[in-house]
Amino acid sequence: MATKLLLIDDDQVLGEVMRHRLLTEGYECDWKRDGAEGMVAMHENKPDLILLDIVMPVMNGYDFLEAMSGDPLYANIPVIVISNSGQPVEIERVLALGAKDYLVKAQFTPDEVLTKVQKILGPLSAASAALSPSPVEVSTEPEGKAPTDTKILIVEDEQILAELASGRFRSEGYEVFIAGDGQQCLEVAAREHPDIILLDVIMPIMNGFEALRRLKADSALADIPVVVFSNLAQDKEIEEGRTLGAVDFFVKAKMTPTEYVERVKAILAKRARDIRFGAV
Repeated sequence: MATKLLLIDDDQVLGEVMRHRLLTEGYECDWKRDGAEGMVAMHENKPDLILLDIVMPVMNGYDFLEAMSGDPLYANIPVIVISNSGQPVEIERVLALGAKDYLVKAQFTPDEVLTKVQKILGPLSAASAALSPSPVEVSTEPEGKAPTDTKILIVEDEQILAELASGRFRSEGYEVFIAGDGQQCLEVAAREHPDIILLDVIMPIMNGFEALRRLKADSALADIPVVVFSNLAQDKEIEEGRTLGAVDFFVKAKMTPTEYVERVKAILAKRARDIRFGAV
């Protein structure tokens, strides 16, 4: 019988990459976007292990764990918590509620998730892998590729998201550079002068808004279009980004890497037209 996993996370990009990695390894993996949907899925199709985010709409991870631990039919299902926090108080709380392990989103890769799953459940047997459905490959390739000399700088401190986005852009012909914080962003931008920058907001050392402010204050870098991409989606953050000179704002949890590529292509195409007709 195939090993069944339940992934509960509202982050579109992270959910897609983790589910795909687990499916390719031979697991069944059901993916739900909030704790309430996850609770229904757990009751309908009792999984062997649950991967659980904490901050989600409708029902958060704490409430899910509390409800689960109070139900003897499901209390023994192992849970790995995946969260942005990493604060000791949060780790202690989820472990007290019965979680078996904890991963910080900014610090793990898909292979590390797989290692944690295998540590708890043991290696997947060849028989179980054979019973699991193969992931369906759906073509979502945007038409046309970028010129090979088009440079993009991705500024993101979450390793898994940086790797996913960079891989998608490389497959489209972009030359990709990655920076993990605002200070590195300024250094790489000065050295490589990319054609466009994707800039996260919440990062160590220097946040995205401060990096954007400094980019626009530097006459050698001010002309580079910057797209802020973040899970901050409040009007005030979007307005601050635009006031500082960002050309667009991507909400990470609501977009796929393919949509990043399509929007970036549109931005660069418009910029090329503006330059051609003297609008820049």
